[in-house]
Amino acid sequence: MKAIGYLHALPIDHPEALVDLELPAPTPAPHDLLVRVAAVSVNPVDTKVRRQRAPQPGQPEVLGWDAVGTVEALGAAVQGFAVGDRVYYAGAINRPGSNAELQLVDHRIAARAPASLSDADAAALPLTAITAWELLFDRLGVPEGGGEGRTLLITGAAGGVGSILVQLARQLTRLRIVGTASRPETQAWVQQLGAHAVVDHGQPLRPQLVAAGIAEADYIASLTHSDQHWAQLVDLATPQGRIGIIDDPATPLDVMALKRKALSLHWEMMFTRPMFGTPDIAEQGRLLARVAELVDAGRLRSTVSEHLSPINAEQLRRAHALVESGRMRGKVVLSGF
Repeated sequence: MKAIGYLHALPIDHPEALVDLELPAPTPAPHDLLVRVAAVSVNPVDTKVRRQRAPQPGQPEVLGWDAVGTVEALGAAVQGFAVGDRVYYAGAINRPGSNAELQLVDHRIAARAPASLSDADAAALPLTAITAWELLFDRLGVPEGGGEGRTLLITGAAGGVGSILVQLARQLTRLRIVGTASRPETQAWVQQLGAHAVVDHGQPLRPQLVAAGIAEADYIASLTHSDQHWAQLVDLATPQGRIGIIDDPATPLDVMALKRKALSLHWEMMFTRPMFGTPDIAEQGRLLARVAELVDAGRLRSTVSEHLSPINAEQLRRAHALVESGRMRGKVVLSGF
């Protein structure tokens, strides 16, 4: 099968940062779907792993943690799927990724793809939807349909996860949603997705929130540069509030700053369930099925901003560079081998 991977951890402008490969087709384990991949997207985790995880000699790493494709074979323990099903999923960080014609994925973390979306548009959703869903409902503990009279502050709201989180919060809760974005085009994007207010994280946050009639935030979702915003986030948090984080802060966070207000800190990593095979691993498949229903009902939209084709090393290097620029709005997707 065709695949794209890397043999050495290199900067993305190096011609061998990602290379075209021919690899053996994989064989399903009991819980696996064998999927013929039609479209993928690129997330920040792809670029982090490529830069930081050196392959074993002679064993290329295949990245990719978003895919849409068609089921070609089933493991012996698979339930609820059939050959020919069109599925979408984010996969597992400790297994070969979706940048290949064929991929194995545990059926419990997959779902049927939204029928109303193209393969490319659907490929933008799984990783960010799982992350946003788990962060909002599982980590921050906001109940579906709840949150009336409370405020959710989302830093970096125009990125991949933020673009879904704004929509989920607007559609499934009664929270007042404040997103941060630093450019006119990203601020307009966050407003279009449903934020009640948008402020510039390049400027002090408190004066902007006060000007919008908001004194404090009950829930804070810090999606990027958490260390840079940390003191402001603690200052803005309501006593006994909750702060959720998904990024990798460059400098340690001062957790002692949380004590005076009895704030709680919640890490979200969407790979935890599949990586550890947790008893509730199937929750990821179920939430993706819910997301597909919301998309097909017109309540959630895809967040594609760049669509490249075909899926090959040249185009994936281009996609990684876009993500590494730190200026992406929504998601970059690729389709077709």
